[in-house]
Amino acid sequence: MSEASAETINMVILLIAIAIFIGLVDFSLRLALRRFFNQFAARTKTHFDDYLVKNKVPRNLAHIIPLFLAFKVSPIVFSDFKPYANYTDIALQVLGVILTLAIVRGLLTTLEDYFKTLPKLKDKPINSYIQVFTIFAWIVGVLSIFAILTGISFGKFVTGLGAASAVILLIFRDTILGFVASIQVSINDMVHIGDWITFEKYGADGDVIEINLASVKVQNFDKTITTIPTYALISDSFKNWRGMMNSDGRRIKRSVMIAQDSVHFLSAEEIEKLKQIQIIKAYLEKRQSDIDRFNEKHAADKTLAVNGRNMTNLGVFRKYLDSYLRQHSAINKDMTIMVRQLAPTPQGLPMEIYAFSSDKRWEQYEHIMADIFDHIVAAVPYFNLELFEYPTENFQVNQSNS
Repeated sequence: MSEASAETINMVILLIAIAIFIGLVDFSLRLALRRFFNQFAARTKTHFDDYLVKNKVPRNLAHIIPLFLAFKVSPIVFSDFKPYANYTDIALQVLGVILTLAIVRGLLTTLEDYFKTLPKLKDKPINSYIQVFTIFAWIVGVLSIFAILTGISFGKFVTGLGAASAVILLIFRDTILGFVASIQVSINDMVHIGDWITFEKYGADGDVIEINLASVKVQNFDKTITTIPTYALISDSFKNWRGMMNSDGRRIKRSVMIAQDSVHFLSAEEIEKLKQIQIIKAYLEKRQSDIDRFNEKHAADKTLAVNGRNMTNLGVFRKYLDSYLRQHSAINKDMTIMVRQLAPTPQGLPMEIYAFSSDKRWEQYEHIMADIFDHIVAAVPYFNLELFEYPTENFQVNQSNS
């Protein structure tokens, strides 16, 4: 056998033997570490070690010693083939970087899963921060691999990229903006996971289900998902309903339009008839007494209703609505309750209800508001008032017949 053949056979035999040995070591270490971590996780109360096992951190750690052994024995295996030894060394260094990235990624994912279980951090944009560290680790890893492959030191390789910094900033523009936005959103406490937000520009109206480095996911009430760039939260205007959800009530702010030609002074007969409405009977009696004394004192000529002081059907109706709301079981009595007149419009005189429902759930809130306005619409005729509405076809037919 020639010397070259003997050296080749020697290298192959050593390579096979070392590969088998390193494979056995790797298998044994993975089995031992997995068993150790599983037993350790079962004994502890914290879930952190459970997430370590879930994200394969022990399995990746088990590869460190076999890789270290491969570094040590590769010069022996390829002692007669120096070029192969150099290529193997480069390949093992690249594998070392990839293994490091896998371990770092597993640790970061474990931290993300664990932090999400903590009550104080459950509504924070943890994804954004984890993604920043992940991107940084991958950048360092990729640069390290390029430095290994090119034979340039890592420092010189990074310095050489300084000239391309503008291109790098352009490539990672959205990532940088998202990172800055995530920090500002967190520091200023603008949005939490679970908040109900309305973002008209992007058609979003629902609950925030995820905040990460690049985007914010909102599940709309029709179960669709809207994705919003994270930096849009600080560059554009949106509405966060958290203040309402944390308050003691949900606002009701809606108007009914009163036909202005139905507003008039009340006659004595009308006042007596309205006294049959129980919740305003005491008010009418006291009010009428005050008005009579005033008119008598100032000798008001009541042959014309406009002289002196008078009650109007609209004013009594406004008082009725206020009393009705204050007695309604679904209205929060500790918050603002107000019935007000707005400026007249071509469609009538707006009578606005401003109050807060005790139940903030959307479905119940709509039921409460509908119940209130059902009653208001039905009560209007009792005060000889009319609601404004555009003439319908039946109205026009009746007018022509008359």
